[in-house]
Amino acid sequence: MLKMLIKISSIAFLLLFSNCFQAQNKMPEAETVQHESDRTSIRRLDVISFAKDYLGTTYKYAGISPVKGFDCSGFVYFVYKNFNIDLPRGSKEYKLLGTALKPEEFKVGDILVFYGYKDLTQIGHVGIICEANGMKSKFIHSSSGKAYGVTISNLDSDHYARRFYKCIDVIQEGSQN
Repeated sequence: MLKMLIKISSIAFLLLFSNCFQAQNKMPEAETVQHESDRTSIRRLDVISFAKDYLGTTYKYAGISPVKGFDCSGFVYFVYKNFNIDLPRGSKEYKLLGTALKPEEFKVGDILVFYGYKDLTQIGHVGIICEANGMKSKFIHSSSGKAYGVTISNLDSDHYARRFYKCIDVIQEGSQN
């Protein structure tokens, strides 16, 4: 009888402990946006998960293929095409796209637009926010620099902060078309 009582108590303790552990480690729900063009829901974390599948893919000027490589806008184009959002193929075309967000409005999945490395008057680079924290956000992009491929960088690094032009929400804006 005592063994059975101990066994029941042990099971009850394990169930209680398991429920507490699950409650503490529950991930926050991802923001989901209804996309009108194809009536599907787009979860911002799904966009980032898909983009991260291509970390390390080589850089290739004018590239839009994971097999041959990506340039920056080719990578962004490829990622969002998977979610039925049509975006410009060239980075310069992002200058007039969307409404600029304030840093406190940045969200995972938003697109960062940068001036070029050598020419700070022309748009020359784009990436996707993968960790939103205003001007301290991290973004995934295809870099022609030292990483030479799809990588994650800090927006507040000297290299990117001085070139930052704007951040836009193509998921929300895409859902209003």
